[in-house]
Amino acid sequence: MSKRPAKPFLLISNDDGYQARGLQFLIEVLSPVADLLVVAPEGPRSGSACRITCDAPIRCRCVSHRRGLTVYACTGTPVDCIKLAVDRLLKGRVPDLIIGGINHGDNASVNAHYSGTMGVATEGAIQGYPSIAFSICDWNPEANFEPLRPYIVDLMFKAISIGLPPLTCLNVNFPKAEKFRGVRICRMGSSRWANEMQQRKDPRGNGHYYWLVGDCIDLEPEAEDTDRWALAHDFVAVTPVTFDCTAYGLIEPLQKVL
Repeated sequence: MSKRPAKPFLLISNDDGYQARGLQFLIEVLSPVADLLVVAPEGPRSGSACRITCDAPIRCRCVSHRRGLTVYACTGTPVDCIKLAVDRLLKGRVPDLIIGGINHGDNASVNAHYSGTMGVATEGAIQGYPSIAFSICDWNPEANFEPLRPYIVDLMFKAISIGLPPLTCLNVNFPKAEKFRGVRICRMGSSRWANEMQQRKDPRGNGHYYWLVGDCIDLEPEAEDTDRWALAHDFVAVTPVTFDCTAYGLIEPLQKVL
């Protein structure tokens, strides 16, 4: 009798906290088909991008453990969680894939730069592991994740099987829809946030304060190859992302003048 292949081993984190529904849904969907190590923040860390904690100690506690699933809560950021897992908690086991999510709210286009969910995948890629981030275009705490179920499992296995080049990851965004029209491989759309700081009066008489809000402006709404177009038309947007920040097109012009 042939030996049954071992389950994939996944390292999972997020920026909404270890108790978040998106993370719990990932556990529910993936634990039957993979072994999971979850190391996630104790609470919300949205917008933390690739922030690391260097001015305070980081604490971590195991909140649950059973065969094939161990969950840790960490006081740090999403990137801290991945660093801690890789350095201390993997205990010699190599993850087949690092996953961030599922995030409430899309991380398409410019949002990817601010996202703690993408911070998970970014750090995973920097550490040398295939990585993927999942987000849904729904801020509702009771968002319906069910349409994502088959896509998450399929994309997990495919990301492992194809492999990813060094310093790359996949940014996957799901539209808010009951049924998706399919999957599109997209480039990152060009967008910009405007009207970001809302001024409010302090009710205690201490002047004004500011609240981060804003409108995301799509700078190329007619372009059909972007993640924003795909989401607006009910497609799952899969964007390959690279972390080599070199502007190669400027090397030769700079060499000429400098």
